[in-house]
Amino acid sequence: MDMNDNTARDRFRAAYEHRYTWDKDFPGYTTKLELKQGDETYKAEIKVNKDLGVEVSGIDDEKVAESVYNHMRDVITHRKRNSFENAHGKSTFTLGEEDNTGAVEILVKGDSMGSNYKIRGTEICQVSRVMGPMAFVINTNESLDTGEGYISTGYNAIFRDSKTNDLKAKREFSESYEKLDKYYVPKHQVIESIDPNSDKITTEFIFSESKLLEPAAIA
Repeated sequence: MDMNDNTARDRFRAAYEHRYTWDKDFPGYTTKLELKQGDETYKAEIKVNKDLGVEVSGIDDEKVAESVYNHMRDVITHRKRNSFENAHGKSTFTLGEEDNTGAVEILVKGDSMGSNYKIRGTEICQVSRVMGPMAFVINTNESLDTGEGYISTGYNAIFRDSKTNDLKAKREFSESYEKLDKYYVPKHQVIESIDPNSDKITTEFIFSESKLLEPAAIA
């Protein structure tokens, strides 16, 4: 391993460990959700348990309920704490080019999902990944500094055919968070989905009455 590999690993590790995550004492929480998509509105009760399992109730439409469940699983994935060694210990890293915004490429070998990254300072500002027929790039342009790590609050995801590079879809995300005791949880999320024909669908997640679970209520 040369100095370039060591430098790339250290810089990526610093950015990875600067992400905001919930600690082992996170008790879970409940929240009320109002979901708006086009002319449709749904209301749900959501419970995130201490083990980060998710429960969604109050939506009769199974497809919508599953969509909300999957969305919350994605939210939790980004808050779940995982050591750098466990997540990336088997990978090797190399510094790539620096773009005109000051973001530096981190090229990865040994990642099962074919991931590459860009970091700016101590934040991961781009994730590039190939998963079978689909390739996607996530670009972060806004973040919240919690004092204990950053949360991406403005970002986009671009999906392309991994063989032809044809655009499949694009999504723009805008998010805000609130603090419960010492933990940050979602407050408001807007997703604008744009397909290759430029048709746009806006989905809005409005969370309210969020409360941390009491220790006695933890299953």
